[in-house]
Amino acid sequence: MNENENHNENKSLYTENDSPEFQQTAEPEKQPQKQPKGNSRTGTLLGGIIGGLVVAIIGGLLISTNILPLQPQNSESGSTQDTQTASEQTSNNNNITMTSNSDSSLDSALEKSAGAVVGVSNLQQTNASMWEQPESSTQKAGTGSGVIYKKEDGKAYVVTNNHVIEGASEVEVILPDSTHVDATVLGSDELTDLAVLEIDSSNVKTVATLGSSDNLTVGETAIAIGNPLGMEFAGSVTKGIISGLERSVKMDSNQDGTADWTTEVIQTDAAINPGNSGGALVNGNGEVIGINSMKIAQGAVEGIGFAIPIDTAKPIINQLETEGSISRPFVGISAMDLASVPNEHKQNTLHLSEDVEDGIVVAQVQNGSPAAKAGLKKYDVITHVNDQAIGSMLDLKKYLYDETDVGEKVEITFYRDGKKQTSSLTLSEQEA
Repeated sequence: MNENENHNENKSLYTENDSPEFQQTAEPEKQPQKQPKGNSRTGTLLGGIIGGLVVAIIGGLLISTNILPLQPQNSESGSTQDTQTASEQTSNNNNITMTSNSDSSLDSALEKSAGAVVGVSNLQQTNASMWEQPESSTQKAGTGSGVIYKKEDGKAYVVTNNHVIEGASEVEVILPDSTHVDATVLGSDELTDLAVLEIDSSNVKTVATLGSSDNLTVGETAIAIGNPLGMEFAGSVTKGIISGLERSVKMDSNQDGTADWTTEVIQTDAAINPGNSGGALVNGNGEVIGINSMKIAQGAVEGIGFAIPIDTAKPIINQLETEGSISRPFVGISAMDLASVPNEHKQNTLHLSEDVEDGIVVAQVQNGSPAAKAGLKKYDVITHVNDQAIGSMLDLKKYLYDETDVGEKVEITFYRDGKKQTSSLTLSEQEA
């Protein structure tokens, strides 16, 4: 799950003194003129005297009418004073507030958060040849990003994506000062795509502030920080907005072509590219509001990236840090959606009436599971858990994981041979 073309017309811009056309013209060559006969000095002297009298008369008139002031003004200070006066008058009359164009808020946000975003290297075991040293038996399989969210007792804790560290035999964290630190994977969760790492905190200088994603609004500032395309572009920052909230994205974690989970994410147009996964999505205050996770990777699509909301991530992070895994309720069945069953089998095998349109058909019941203890069997059609309608396995997982707890008793409504029945089922913990 990883990480937006206008055709510009060439236009010529002209100022008032520019010409839309550049023309080359030949200046005519000057011809020598004949001097008039007579005393040229006398004419020149007379012209000078007359010219001086004209200037004196006009100058006196300008001074007497106060058109030309006697005291010179400094053009720079005069210009500044005029600008200030105009600004004050405009402000008083029209209530206009002048604002600066400098983006100091962005600088402040980055100061708080950028130092907490690190690189995460996935190192995997390789088959070393006889000429290689033992330490060269691992190689970098990929690089993502992570966020330092906690520092205590000589340790620092990093949240990243599960897919960043998946399959790793070793994990390494690269700090902003390029220091490489060995990391321990405390826990990871495939469904939420989150993982928590532990590192030595000796060189950790910045810890991110986790904000809230519950009160976000579409259009507010969003800043993505991470390492796109690896550590060559470490600490890259892209700025955009929150484009959408509570976007439901279907996930196929086991790559079988069928969605097995739906996750709700924040949509942003801040660029998220491969390597940004696990990095921070922060607000204008520098607080982490999401963990960058994926983008729509299609040639015709630009500016659609997604992040896991931080309020969704917080309880998962805490449980992974303390327990190493996520505890989820377990039923113990495999099933298929009723909508995919041919009408022939609906009538002849399941004996369903036409008014039963949605549900899941039990294909197998695991021995000793809650479903087995509740008496469920193959070909039972489950339509409700408690009062929640179930139309797919995705619906069942979503309801159980979001709305119920391990040890809770739920009521299953199902059809067997066309007859509606109910049974109580006590949820157990799903094994890792």
